[in-house]
This record gives sequence, C-alpha cells and structure tokens, in this order.
Amino acid sequence: MDEKRVLKEFSDAGALLDGHFVLSSGLHSSRYLQCARALMDAKRAARLCKALAKNVQELISKPIDLVVSPAMGGVIVGYEMGRQLGVPAIFLERVDGEFTLRRGFDIPKGTRVLMVEDIVTTGLSSREAIAAIRAAGGSVVGAACLIDRSSGKAKIGVKLASLTQLSVPAYEAGKLPPELAAIPAVKPGSRGLK
Repeated sequence: MDEKRVLKEFSDAGALLDGHFVLSSGLHSSRYLQCARALMDAKRAARLCKALAKNVQELISKPIDLVVSPAMGGVIVGYEMGRQLGVPAIFLERVDGEFTLRRGFDIPKGTRVLMVEDIVTTGLSSREAIAAIRAAGGSVVGAACLIDRSSGKAKIGVKLASLTQLSVPAYEAGKLPPELAAIPAVKPGSRGLK
C-alpha cells in the first residue's frame, strides 16, 4: 500500500485533520492523524494492518510469537496485527506514568515480540514500551506502526516497519511559526489520560 493510498484511507475516515494540535510528545503540529477514526471500521483496519504485516515480514526476518502494543493508541492496531500475523496480541498500560502489564497478561522469558503502535513521532512511547517488554522477559525482534511521522529519524533501538513515512513538521511550544501560533491548540492524544 503506497503513501497516497494510506493517506486516502485516513482521509476517507475523517482521520486526517488540519489545525493546531499538541501531540502526545508535547510537540505542536498543523496536522494530526486520528488513528482511532481510521481503525473504527474493521474492514479498513484489516486492509491497513494486512499491508503493514506484509511490510513487517519483509523487514523483520525473525519469527514473531507475540504482538505487544501500548494502550491506548496501539490497542486496536496491535490486536489486528496479531490477527494478521496469526499470533496473540496483548497491551501495556500506564500505571503512575510507566508502562506495565495488567489484566493477567504476561510475557514468558524469551518470547519473540513485535511491538506495535499507531503513530511514531519522536519514538518516546516506542522506547518506553520496548523497555517494559524487555523488563517483562520479552525479546523485541522489531517494531511496527501505521505512520512514521519522524520520516525514519526516530531512534527506537530496533527495526521499525511502517506503512508510510510522513514528513509533517512538529514544533516545540516556544518555537511555533506565527500561522500555527494564531490557531487555538487542541490536545487529542491519550498520553495524559488517567
């Protein structure tokens, strides 16, 4: 699936938004991808994740035993990636700001894990999730996301497969261009949810 088709899937779902957004990384952007809207249609989620699973299999040559994703944004894409790859899928949740396994989930020592999330911007959530997976005993063989907003610049410590790399500038709060600063900011992400 090429970039044009991926973005059309998001656009058709009303998931490609323009305005002034505060990303979960704290950076500001004029464009936001609302993955939950794109993935709420099960057929669209299957199409996107089938294409992503193909990219994963081409990039990551190691077997995968388990998909682990960070809640909230990674839950749906993680589940669908598990389905596409034919392996179980579980998720991490934040407790006191740290990713942890809950709900009876565990990762047996040496389990080969693919960490999956919706969007990668700075890679912080990916690095935190990977650290939690390793601390639980998993061996992270790679990572995957629908959209890599870093255009390949995020360093997460493992190979990252994506459907597309999207170059959308993101700015620190004190360094906004005037046209973005003139628009009231909206914070649609889930990082600060309790």
